Amino acid sequence: MAAPLFEVHRLVKRYGDSTVVNDLSFAIAPGECLGVIGPNGAGKTTTIRMCLGLTAPDGGSISAFGLSMPRDDRAIKARLGVVAQMDTLDPDFTCAENLLVYGRYFGLKDADIRARTPQLLEFASLTSKADSRPGELSGGMKRRLSLARALVNDPKLLLLDEPTTGLDPQARHLMWERLQTLLQQGKSILLTTHFMDEAERLCSRLLVLDHGRCIAQGSPRDLIAQYLEREVVEVYGQGALALAETPLRSLAERVEISGETVFFYTDDSHALLQGLSAHPQLRTLHRPANLEDLFLKLTGRQIRDDA
Repeated sequence: MAAPLFEVHRLVKRYGDSTVVNDLSFAIAPGECLGVIGPNGAGKTTTIRMCLGLTAPDGGSISAFGLSMPRDDRAIKARLGVVAQMDTLDPDFTCAENLLVYGRYFGLKDADIRARTPQLLEFASLTSKADSRPGELSGGMKRRLSLARALVNDPKLLLLDEPTTGLDPQARHLMWERLQTLLQQGKSILLTTHFMDEAERLCSRLLVLDHGRCIAQGSPRDLIAQYLEREVVEVYGQGALALAETPLRSLAERVEISGETVFFYTDDSHALLQGLSAHPQLRTLHRPANLEDLFLKLTGRQIRDDA
């Protein structure tokens, strides 16, 4: 097995009496996309900031490419690509100039950056926008430009903090295509996301964080198999909530209520669906269990404030 590109060991971060990252360990292998999921305040962004040397840990260690953070932070950052949650593009420069100026931070020669610029803009589907400023771009275009900028130094590892937040479905799918291409090229990705379909589509392995701790890890398929029943039947409509107190409840391994919907979790839905046929006024959705079900089971359905 290849040595990990990036390794975090027993990482801890406290703010006052609050421990926001608690004894967290993980490693990223070459060519792997490691996803970090969890509710607001779980410690995802703080972890990314420590991995970038922007926040000092209170305990534990971070190493990358055989180097140690923070001792070798400049050498490590030179081999990383970063797409932050918030737009950090320079509004005064064109798309091409954003790439040029960013490349200079890595000590790259202008001629080398300009030679790479057409390829990067083509990768981001922004060739026709080379002379446009960020203010003239859509949200999806800005995120793709941020990704192209993160690639200007040809990094081995990309750290992406919720890279598709705020994008419409078409823009998200185009971003996913680009990230899949990078993985096929052998690059590694550390990805935080709130989108479970994104995590399932892109990530070969997941860490589930809650209250700063890793509460589960594994491939999306393995985690679903380990923690969930195979099938889910969602029932909603007038009178749906009352079903949770009927004999139908015994036909599922687990029943949850969220809002006006009853969720029946089962390994064999045949008898349950037969029973529900006696309630034609209700609407049902029968589907396989997915990562969203896993997320809600492990972290709860209660909405949390940002932390």
